[in-house]
Amino acid sequence: MPQLTDPNFRQTVILLCEHAAQGAFGLVLNRRTETSASSVVHLSPPIEIDNGLELWIGGPVDPERGWILTGTQPADPDSVRISDGVYLSTSQSLLRKLLINPRPPRTRLLTGYAGWNAGQLEAELSSSSWLMTEADAGIIFGARPADMWETAIRRLGADPAQLHAGGQHVH
Repeated sequence: MPQLTDPNFRQTVILLCEHAAQGAFGLVLNRRTETSASSVVHLSPPIEIDNGLELWIGGPVDPERGWILTGTQPADPDSVRISDGVYLSTSQSLLRKLLINPRPPRTRLLTGYAGWNAGQLEAELSSSSWLMTEADAGIIFGARPADMWETAIRRLGADPAQLHAGGQHVH
């Protein structure tokens, strides 16, 4: 929403992966980079090829940390199902496969994440800083990054041009 002025989150679409009493964790989905994943990922033994998998910015927290988001359940036993058709992993073996094999569809390699301390996300939600909707693999993997925010807003039945700062409670 417009009242959330942090440039890290301006017109972002975030996949909320975990929300508990201790805090929340999510990944920004619409911040593509021009950086090839193979140019920044350092594995041993090193990867010698570039299959075109690009790097995405998952959020401002811990930018050295990587996340694999995929539309099909990986064989990795540590992968987590986030929603229908959306899985999260940090597996080194899966990462190696993604970088060596032809670029798989419906796959993102993200760095960093969005994080909230206990009660922080709840406070932002109560001040109407965020709009919430169910995760949609079609939008996550199918919408162009530049269109994803508007697509998600319209899915809620809202016109992005009509959004304005609000949600301030009068006491």
